[in-house]
Formats: sequence, structure tokens, C-alpha cells
Amino acid sequence: VNGGVLEVVLDRPKANAIDAATSRELGQVFAGFRDDPSLRVAVFTGAGDRFFSAGWDLGAAADGEEFEADYGEGGFGGFGELPRRNKPVVCAVNGLAVGGGFEIALAAEFVVAAEHAEFFLPEAGLGIIPDTGAVRLPRILPPAVATEVLIGGRRLDAREAERWGLVNRVVPVADLRAAALELAGRISASAPLAVEAVLAIDRATRHLSL
Repeated sequence: VNGGVLEVVLDRPKANAIDAATSRELGQVFAGFRDDPSLRVAVFTGAGDRFFSAGWDLGAAADGEEFEADYGEGGFGGFGELPRRNKPVVCAVNGLAVGGGFEIALAAEFVVAAEHAEFFLPEAGLGIIPDTGAVRLPRILPPAVATEVLIGGRRLDAREAERWGLVNRVVPVADLRAAALELAGRISASAPLAVEAVLAIDRATRHLSL
């Protein structure tokens, strides 16, 4: 924690994949973030420089963990409920954002990506529905592009994701943490009640036309 900014680093072997226990722990972290008035912005990233997160831990599934396991109060990775929280999150995408890892990035208000980052959703090829991705992605990308990502396995590199508006900025991986913290610091300098109101208005009206 530094100046109202909470840093959260996902550090797990096997591609920073998330099992149910890790998801519940992250849910507790983000519930604490939501409820602590001294915290204004969170920065979420993965350890290392290869994977941001591979999403659901398929190794845990092979060991018998159900896909519909209890992921905790925050939903998968603590991010399932993020659209209803009252504070912004910056995702610092340090590598591959795959499946649920991509969906976590989609749930954040801001994304800073390393130059080598990639985003893709392999679920349809595995017989799984990328449920939150299927809701959020078409709101950002043109329909044909979103559909190709969702069911055609199309990968987006960092620069393409930036062009489509999925990513706020792309930086060298060595500068990723500093860039994410700089953005978070500027956000935290804004009045918290105004930030909360803007987020609430955006979420309540995003589905409406002008």
C-alpha cells in the first residue's frame, strides 16, 4: 500500500492460474480494498513476465476441482463482482492474459500492458463458455472482431488491443509497474466521492443510447 494505492500481485506456479482457494483469497483482498476508506485505487498484476494469468487452473480441474466451484464472495479471482465495486482498478498486464485472465483485465477500469502482452480466449475450443467475456467484449470491440476473439481463437497483441480501446497504454515491460502506479497515483488524487459517482453513473447507463 502506498499513498492510497493497493498493489496486488498474483504469484502462482503454472502460469499464475487461479484455483478456488486463490480466488477466495483474492476476493477477501478486494473486499478489504472496497471497505477501507484509506484505499482509493488498486493495481493488479501477475508475477514474472510471461503470464499475467492463464485464468482457471486446469491442473486443479484435473485433480477434481469443479469448474463451478465456490470462488468466494468476489466471484472468480475476486473480479466477478468488480463491476459493482466503488473504486477503480488498474490491471498491469505483464504477459499472456488467457481465458479468465483476459476476463479479469476486461473487468478493470484501466489496463496498462507490456509490449509483449497478448490477450485471447480459448474457452470455446475447450467446450467452455467465456461468460463474462461474452458480455463485456462486444461492448468494446466491433462485433465481428469480438466474435472472432470469442469463438475463433483470435489473439490480440498489446498494440492491437490498444487500438481497439481494450488497453489504455502500452509500455516496455521494464516500465510496466511504474506506468501503472503513475496512472493509479493520478486517479487517487481525484476526489473519492466524485470517482465513486462517475463509476456508478457509467455502470448504470452504459447500456443506454444517447
